Amino acid sequence: MSLHRNDGRKTKPCNAWAAWTRGGFLLLLVLLSAVTIYHTKGVLTPFDNAMNDGGDNLRLVGHNQEYYPGIAEQYIVSNLDRLGFNEPDNPDTCHIWSDPNATTLEVFNSLVAYKKDIDKYNEIIMNFKPVPSIMDKIRQEGVGVEEKSKICDSLRLHRDGMQGIFPSQQLSFTSSGYVEPLLPPMRSHKICDDFGRNLMSLEYLVHDFEVMCRKLKPTSRLVLLDMGAALDFHGTNQPIVTLLRQYEKFGFVFDHIYGFEINEKNPKEVYETSLPEDYISSYHWINVGVSAKEGDKLNPLHSIIKKFNEDDFVVVKLDIDTSFIEVPLAHQVLEDKEGVYSKIIDQFYFEHHVHLGELRGNWGSSMNGTVGESLELFSNLRKKGVPAHFWP
Repeated sequence: MSLHRNDGRKTKPCNAWAAWTRGGFLLLLVLLSAVTIYHTKGVLTPFDNAMNDGGDNLRLVGHNQEYYPGIAEQYIVSNLDRLGFNEPDNPDTCHIWSDPNATTLEVFNSLVAYKKDIDKYNEIIMNFKPVPSIMDKIRQEGVGVEEKSKICDSLRLHRDGMQGIFPSQQLSFTSSGYVEPLLPPMRSHKICDDFGRNLMSLEYLVHDFEVMCRKLKPTSRLVLLDMGAALDFHGTNQPIVTLLRQYEKFGFVFDHIYGFEINEKNPKEVYETSLPEDYISSYHWINVGVSAKEGDKLNPLHSIIKKFNEDDFVVVKLDIDTSFIEVPLAHQVLEDKEGVYSKIIDQFYFEHHVHLGELRGNWGSSMNGTVGESLELFSNLRKKGVPAHFWP
């Protein structure tokens, strides 16, 4: 059998098949390249199609989608040995922000641009007009897809979304939307210039409240688990309260806050002095230390987190300054033997005390592990579907 061309001449089937194959292969390459570029540049994400229907499918996409790190983060995590971050001798890390020869010119320029972007983001956050509880609106009878979409639209920080604020394209993309890239010195880069003023700052954290909103359902409960809840440790500047206030500004009002703290406190002092009045109705003060033993009732991952489900919005903060307890807990989240933590935990904050030069004076004997190990742990948590952040 032969095939006819438009001019009436015949051509052999094998030649036609070869031409079709070459054309199809080239088309496939073009499509793959386009997808790669979109993901690398942050133009296209797995949430895009789901958001077109008001976000009802975000839970289906969410914890099962891949993790897309920013360019600078990719470089740092891929060059840990070259940068000396796998060494246990407290390497300094601030030079990646100031020395173009520390990484590559492209990475250095991207970090310079990112510093401007993160300042712009924090200015927008500061000037954002607070909204009332979004769950009160979502739970109202008769709120459909279109109405819910409008509720979440109100949390958009820029008409072009998060990428409109971060043209440096250094944000990473997780199951809870865009987040800050994982970079040393494992908190605000501004400690490199003014250590004391920025040590406890949360202005390096990035939250995609619009995407988080679209994952909520009328039955969702908002939960915060705070392991290491010393409410008076930093005086009046409590990072956990600062975090709560930011969530509340965007309408995320927590139904339950569980605070575990090993240092004995007088409950009267906790509730009358340390705890803001706003949290009296939702706060559960548990004045015992946590256990890293799997299945133990004092292991909050087991006894509390597993009592919730993937439709709930769950935030976990881990900062108990005891490596032999908190590191195993972090690894339990990563290993996720029952496949529940990656489905339930929407945000995970952890102060990982490793051998980091800039913080050796603060962390002292509590340091265990390397900067490289920490970056890999947090990266793997994000890949697993748990949006992990360094905690100050």
